[in-house]
Amino acid sequence: MSDKTNDSQTLGPDGVGEPTRRDFLYIATGMAGAVGAVAAAWPFIDQMRPDASTLALASIEVDVSALQPGMSLTVKWRGKPVFIRNRTEKEIEDAKGVPMAELKDPVARNANLSPDATASDVDRSAGKGKENWIVMIGSCTHLGCVPLGQAGEYGGWFCPCHGSVYDTAGRIRKGPAPENLHIPNYAFISDKVIRIG
Repeated sequence: MSDKTNDSQTLGPDGVGEPTRRDFLYIATGMAGAVGAVAAAWPFIDQMRPDASTLALASIEVDVSALQPGMSLTVKWRGKPVFIRNRTEKEIEDAKGVPMAELKDPVARNANLSPDATASDVDRSAGKGKENWIVMIGSCTHLGCVPLGQAGEYGGWFCPCHGSVYDTAGRIRKGPAPENLHIPNYAFISDKVIRIG
């Protein structure tokens, strides 16, 4: 008698074949090949990503000379919309008149100030002498939708997806959004040019 192993498939009681050693070898070889292909492709995929220093230095300059009071501009920065608004005197006065106790989020969320700065109108704006300018990342802090400008009951921004309402300083007043619209790092490099980033 021969001690050879029989690789032919044996049928089980339900008529389905039981796996053999050859089946296992096919599966193991296929898996090893797939892992090897991914390992070989990864350096090519990884080199397409920009490095951290490129992302950290990414900035844009925006000419706002054409924006009269009451006008807005939306630009794209790092793949996100950024709202730039030259507010009217009435919009500034409305924002200044809101008691801090009424605010849902009392923090400024302004990357140009300390993290604990309050959400006063001046801390949300471009600062003393430039209170008319407001620059904010245009992504709702609820789920990242893009709110509509000069809409909603406070005359600021309204996110129709889930009903978040922001005032003329970009502060959340009603709806599910937990935070004010965030303000990126920016500076006026001249009277009419803003550098964002």
